[in-house]
Amino acid sequence: MAVNPETPAPHADELSEMAIEELDAACGLRWVELKAVTPWGDTYEGMAPSGRTVEIERRYLWAHEPAGAVIVEVEVRDPAQQTGAEARAVISPPNS
Repeated sequence: MAVNPETPAPHADELSEMAIEELDAACGLRWVELKAVTPWGDTYEGMAPSGRTVEIERRYLWAHEPAGAVIVEVEVRDPAQQTGAEARAVISPPNS
């Protein structure tokens, strides 16, 4: 089967979309829960909308600025195609 390089891959932005969706879920924790899991991270396999297997990594890290904040990072990778996308948020403590 011939491949036309000008034809976009199916779900070309799916890794970015997945990273944003996973970031939304990761940021959905209450502050007390967020503090309890920081610093922490994990990686697991998932399925992209196109059906390909991807790796999803979540990281919860203490931020230097603003003081006491938590950085939430999500990376979605396709190891087979060596591509990926990241999304990041900084969550400040309540009443700061």
